[in-house]
Amino acid sequence: MALAKSHPIFSVEKYLDFERIQPERHEFLDGNVYAMAGESPRHSSICFNLYTIIGLQLRGKRCRGFSPNMKVATNEKGLFSYPDLAIVCGEPKYHDEKSDVLTNPKVIFEVLSPSTEHYDRGEKFLRYVNGIESLSDYILISQDKPLVEIFSKQPNGEWEKKEVEGLESVLKIDSIECEISLSELYELIEFLA
Repeated sequence: MALAKSHPIFSVEKYLDFERIQPERHEFLDGNVYAMAGESPRHSSICFNLYTIIGLQLRGKRCRGFSPNMKVATNEKGLFSYPDLAIVCGEPKYHDEKSDVLTNPKVIFEVLSPSTEHYDRGEKFLRYVNGIESLSDYILISQDKPLVEIFSKQPNGEWEKKEVEGLESVLKIDSIECEISLSELYELIEFLA
């Protein structure tokens, strides 16, 4: 997300009217609208690998994935964003009758980019975990090294962070009964020594 390019303060309704006719995507944060930056080949490849891995494991379950073209809203309506992958279990719930804004993701994945990493770890993380009741896991995927961080909601409501690092590692996502082999996630990705 290119945080430098914002439009004047919008209401949620004005943002949605604007966004629904735009050819490019924009995120909404507290009345400000930000143009989304394009993605790098590395980011795109990791996302494609992620969709393939998770998509195959969700078959036959009551969970489904949504591409980064589906907006997600927090309950407080202060954030409308486009996660790299959102998983909903059961029936999806939407912001309105247009059915283009999810409100009940169970798992959200973000592939980190240099321009958005601070935002994804900070403000966006706080908005997601405090504003989406259904969210059980928030997963950050590094582009620069084989590293995945998973923030999981515990029974007491606290969020616990775990890291899985190295191409020989496997990330288990208990809430959707899926696992990700980091060697598959980072297939064809070259890292600097």
